[in-house]
Amino acid sequence: MSPRVILPGATVGVLGSGQLGRMFAIAARRMGYRVHTFSPDTDTPTGQVADLEIVAPYEDLDAVRRFAQQVGVVTFEFENVPAETAAAAAEYSQVRPRGEVLHTTQNRLREKRFLVANGFPVAPFREVRSLEDLTRGLEEIGPKAILKTAGFGYDGKGQIRIHALSAAEEAWRRMAGQECVLEAWIDFEKEASVVAARGADGSFVHYGVVENDHKNHILDLTRAPGRVRPEMAAEAVEIARTVLEKLDVIGVLCVEFFVTTDGRLLINELAPRPHNSGHFSFDACVTSQFEQQLRAACGLPLGSTEQLCPAAMANLMGDLWDAGEPNWPAALALPNVKLHLYGKVSARPGRKMGHLTALGATAEAAAETALAARALLLP
Repeated sequence: MSPRVILPGATVGVLGSGQLGRMFAIAARRMGYRVHTFSPDTDTPTGQVADLEIVAPYEDLDAVRRFAQQVGVVTFEFENVPAETAAAAAEYSQVRPRGEVLHTTQNRLREKRFLVANGFPVAPFREVRSLEDLTRGLEEIGPKAILKTAGFGYDGKGQIRIHALSAAEEAWRRMAGQECVLEAWIDFEKEASVVAARGADGSFVHYGVVENDHKNHILDLTRAPGRVRPEMAAEAVEIARTVLEKLDVIGVLCVEFFVTTDGRLLINELAPRPHNSGHFSFDACVTSQFEQQLRAACGLPLGSTEQLCPAAMANLMGDLWDAGEPNWPAALALPNVKLHLYGKVSARPGRKMGHLTALGATAEAAAETALAARALLLP
């Protein structure tokens, strides 16, 4: 299927229906596109703002084919859409990024093999399919490690931290025989990421290096720009550029990094879609990561990623609702704070319900404002 430009007024399809799809749909509708979303759920964050919400299992490939026939291009908003679903959609529509990108990045072992084969810096790791593999891996890379399921993991799900060889049997029991990857524990100074986009013509843009703080393996706060040395920032951007080129991505991809205590960059994970750490771009940049995804998918020129002022993003987790409705007026009394809620039906601990973006003279000042605003939400 030859590449073509999908002009405003056409319909774009989104596989997945969470908050990333919601913000993509908002960007798309602002530019005059119609949006169809496909997922097993109803009254979803994406479906609430899309023109059409199609509810069917991803495994219903006939429904996927009908969905693809109704749109000009298909993209996805999270990487755990089955690769077979993307392949079925590709029979009738362009899929951007390609289904092969999805296939590589939705499985940690395939992703690690791709990174190693192309010379990218990663932490030592071992493939684990048995207790014997796990024990041998701990002996080879060290007793302090992280055991992760190979597939369908995000926001810390499917991960177990191991502190000693004696913990191997219990860790393997908890994994219930799933294929896993064992990663050496890395002493890191901070975590950082680069959100970047590649157009159908091979053009490349990026949002710089941002700095990320996590709580319980879930992103809590992003500072943009991040506090990294200029030469390290340039290296991170160049790594991101090469990853997108090697994967032949048309769309948005995030490269998550560890900045080690001895000054090295190691790739932690890839996400072939807009990323939580790029949400600040909705309010602080000329072109958001979501509009960039739309432009790339539709074959349009990529937009400027210029950041108009320093910013920070603080996630709002379901725990905030434990004592009742958060105090929205108190947080919004701070003039440089923007509220984004995702329209999720129910709040629960550990669930991303929304985020705050704060603008400031510096990224650190913006971070202080974002955290202060979030604290004001508590009754």
